[in-house]
Amino acid sequence: MTATRRADNGGQFIARRMNAVEQLRAEKKVRRLTQLLLGLVGYGVSITLLVESSLGASSWNILAEGVSLRSGLTFGWATNIIAVVVLLFWIPLRELPGLGTVLNVVLVGAAADLAAVLLPTPTALPQRVLFYVVGLVMLTWFDAVYLGARFGPGPRDGLMTGAVRVTGKPIWMVRTGIEVVVLTIGWILGGTVGFGTVLIAVVMGPLVQLFLRATTVRLASDRAVEVSGDTPAPAAG
Repeated sequence: MTATRRADNGGQFIARRMNAVEQLRAEKKVRRLTQLLLGLVGYGVSITLLVESSLGASSWNILAEGVSLRSGLTFGWATNIIAVVVLLFWIPLRELPGLGTVLNVVLVGAAADLAAVLLPTPTALPQRVLFYVVGLVMLTWFDAVYLGARFGPGPRDGLMTGAVRVTGKPIWMVRTGIEVVVLTIGWILGGTVGFGTVLIAVVMGPLVQLFLRATTVRLASDRAVEVSGDTPAPAAG
């Protein structure tokens, strides 16, 4: 199994799977840890930018809103319950957690809350559009940054990486499919959907796949596996 795999059906780019111990033992720890923390904090800030723009939130936020409306739970509790349910899907996908999985839960929300306090609230339409565009680019870039550190995906990203590994389909196709399904369910449950939300669902997958090519950290162990000709289970994230 090579360190990365490029498929003819769309150029998927996925890193060799590592369990939590392998992730911690792998080289380039300082760079990878820095990249992980930067990615998660940036991801959290991007969520706030999108929310403050009032032009469109992510599909998962729409789903959480819909679950909250139907169940009477707070938005936060709905988000946490969705994360737990998503983690259950990791089992048949054989996805592996890691330090990034834990820190994702802790840091993304904290960064989003801090950004909400520090950032000004946009009022004019040009300001809101700026918040939205910057937030969208940051959302996809920092998603790829933290995944590229190879410390394991967060609950929702693990659904994508596991599905890519199991199906062999390119990242853009899998991620777009997940985003559309989640968005549709959230809309049926009563979540608020706008043009900006649909745009995020459509471009998220292609941009994450593109950025992962630049952000995925290459390791010496990848080359060792490639040279040896071993074929362990392929992996993503």
